[in-house]
Amino acid sequence: MADKKHHIENSSEYKGLKVNEGVEHPEQVDTHSIARFLKKKRKLLPVEEYVEGILNGNITLLSKAVTLIESSKPGHQQIAQEIIVRCLPYSGKSIRIGITGVPGVGKSTFIEALGKQITGDGGKLAVLAIDPSSERSKGSILGDKTRMEELAGDKNAYIRPSPSAGSLGGVARKTRETIILCEAAGFDHIFIETVGVGQSETAVHSMSDFFLLLMLAGAGDELQGIKRGIMEMADLIAINKADGNNAEKAKMAQRQYQNALHLFPPKESGWEPRVSTCSALAKNGISEIWEVIAEYRKATVKNGYFIKKRNSQASFWMHETIQEQMKRAFYQHPEMKEKIKDFEQKVLNSEMSSFLAAGKLLEIYSGLK
Repeated sequence: MADKKHHIENSSEYKGLKVNEGVEHPEQVDTHSIARFLKKKRKLLPVEEYVEGILNGNITLLSKAVTLIESSKPGHQQIAQEIIVRCLPYSGKSIRIGITGVPGVGKSTFIEALGKQITGDGGKLAVLAIDPSSERSKGSILGDKTRMEELAGDKNAYIRPSPSAGSLGGVARKTRETIILCEAAGFDHIFIETVGVGQSETAVHSMSDFFLLLMLAGAGDELQGIKRGIMEMADLIAINKADGNNAEKAKMAQRQYQNALHLFPPKESGWEPRVSTCSALAKNGISEIWEVIAEYRKATVKNGYFIKKRNSQASFWMHETIQEQMKRAFYQHPEMKEKIKDFEQKVLNSEMSSFLAAGKLLEIYSGLK
């Protein structure tokens, strides 16, 4: 055992110190009371109350209805679908704008700048997200809501993060259903945003009227790494952060992108995609971008493409939902779960091809229904 003099607390310089007595521990928290409180807080309302609240622009009830849409519980889904059906006649009166851009492009700042332009003109804006990867990456819009402080505090704006997990199809379907409720609540401008690094751009394009691609200048070859598909979808490419020393680079990038767009076939809408420069931080070029969106809407409503695209999207999502529900029913069928494991093992043992196994499983499933 070490000698007392080797313990620092026994040194003469610490003799004046006094150790206070510890505080008494509080009583244990009653977890049952908390559970009862939370259960009470989550009490479901009649469908009529949700619908009436949404139509009156009640944000609290709108958010509760969106939570039901996002829930995987069958009971919640049933109520959500009833709410959607009741709200459907009051939807469709908005302009839906899809916004995408690589991380670091300044999407949050841009959305806030354009959003404040809209609410400043008397419009009502809902900002939604498609981000099926948020469980791994923690998403983008969850952080956006804290970064877009001014817009988040605007009474004419509603920011809703995407579900925290799920397949792209599932998250996209829930976002589309949320659009219906937001429109019924009086939001006449809808932003659907995605992080811009995967297949989610296609999903955003399939539920938006106007597709806006945010880009940066001064990052090497401006066209390198840009997917042809994303550029073909764009109705407007906006080069952000076009300020200070970057202004000249942005102008050069604008010319490069405009030349690249001429290589693509004409759009069915009759619209010629444009390239703009802007600085969301300095609020430069934002009003001009909004004018382009307004011009697009006017032109496509006049030539009939606007409603044609909406109808095509509605049909597309009906078929997507059928596929998604059939797939879920197939994999969740209790008798199929074991069959799938058996056939998977046969494929791994080279006893059967993947295609033959799939065909056999579908035959078995058809016989079970």
